[in-house]
Amino acid sequence: MVGPVQIQIMGPVRVMRAEREIRVGGARERAVLASLVLDANRVVSVDRLIGAVWGGEPPASARSQVAICVSRLRRALSVVGLDKAIGTASPGYLIRLEENAADWLRFGSLTARAAAKAAAGDRLAAVALLREALGLWRGMPFENLPGMRVEAHRLHEARLDAVETCAELELQLGRHDRIVAELSAVVAEQPLRERARAQLMLAQYRSGRRAEALRTYQDARRVLVEQIGLEPGPELRELHERILRDAPALSPSPVPLSLPVAPASTIPSQLPRQPVPFAGRGQELRALDEALADHPDAPGTMVLCGPGDVGKTALALRWAHQRAERFPHGQLFADLRDPSGRPVPTSAVLDRFLHALGVAPQSVPGDLAEKVALYRSTVARKRLLVVLDDAVDVAQVLPLLPGCSDCRVLVTSRDPLSDLVVRQGARRSVLGPLPPGESRELLALLLGEDWVDRQSRDAVRIAGMAGGNPVLLRRAAAGLNSPAPPVLRVQSPTVSA
Repeated sequence: MVGPVQIQIMGPVRVMRAEREIRVGGARERAVLASLVLDANRVVSVDRLIGAVWGGEPPASARSQVAICVSRLRRALSVVGLDKAIGTASPGYLIRLEENAADWLRFGSLTARAAAKAAAGDRLAAVALLREALGLWRGMPFENLPGMRVEAHRLHEARLDAVETCAELELQLGRHDRIVAELSAVVAEQPLRERARAQLMLAQYRSGRRAEALRTYQDARRVLVEQIGLEPGPELRELHERILRDAPALSPSPVPLSLPVAPASTIPSQLPRQPVPFAGRGQELRALDEALADHPDAPGTMVLCGPGDVGKTALALRWAHQRAERFPHGQLFADLRDPSGRPVPTSAVLDRFLHALGVAPQSVPGDLAEKVALYRSTVARKRLLVVLDDAVDVAQVLPLLPGCSDCRVLVTSRDPLSDLVVRQGARRSVLGPLPPGESRELLALLLGEDWVDRQSRDAVRIAGMAGGNPVLLRRAAAGLNSPAPPVLRVQSPTVSA
């Protein structure tokens, strides 16, 4: 049995491959699987999984039973090659999935890309993406999983938001006749949803069904008054009045023959020049190759941590320049501290990244969450390297992580960023001083092999005073090469906690 695997939760929970369903267990296993997929690539606590399985009355053995469910899921998923997808990470578990491996992830990506297209003025493309997203819906989600009622509501709301957004774009495109039936079904299902009701009234009116549009308003007023004791909101009331007087503004605007299209994607190349010469760090370069390798099991994110001036940035840039050809869609770089050492706001970094990726400034939203969604949609399915230099903490880094598995991220920081390792599965390498042999190698590259051989005592003294700190070695070499008398006083670096 071959073909792509997809975990489906936008309807009955199931795992599919080549049109065949793979059995994953009973209701408990399906509840655990659905909860993990809803927050794929993030840790879901055991307590949340217990709530999903039993609701408010879990048995005393709930934690051990969740562990059994996870074990059964791992065995079931191993049949389709996903045996390593579910990992253990305090305080619970996470499932690592690519976008196309789950309908919910695909839905989120499609709606985010649609938002970006709409912001860029390409309404036709936005509608096509939203229609594809809505096509993933297969019926009532979590119908036989009573502990998942809140999550089922979350999926319903996401679908209805997509329906209304799509209807808004269709109305702008003059396709009112195409959406009357769809909006009628939404209003019948959700009679208190006033935005959909207003869209239906406008679509009916523009389709020459004025009486039906007025009846839709009267139905809305009756339901609202009977069920919650309120009159319709100002939007519905105003639309009703405009339909009564056949306001000219209700007629559809002429649609241009050629709609503006989002700009062609740009290939950024933001890496600063790497410090030269460069010596040593062979083991660390191999660790970077392993962590950022081009295969599905690679962590994909590497943290280089260590004290200031130990050479983290130089190592990151050395690797990034050497492996640049592996990233045909470009390299993004951000220094996460300003010249005075203060953290650079994440929102400002996202602005720069989006502009570098070809997103027009007027298309960049002001809200941080929307910026993150647009950024992740823009880099989706691209082989891109993101270098985040001198990060202050995990909170600064998380919004800058791409959501796709093809991108690679290299972070340098004086902080160990443990949460990034624990919760996001990043690999960490602690960078220490250069060993004596590599310190001598750097001095030889800076001052020449002949000088190091002739002045071996001075070379040993300089290397010892620098304590393996590459910046101090460079300063000492620069002093020896300057016209002024050489200054060999080397102050030991301050080690950060």
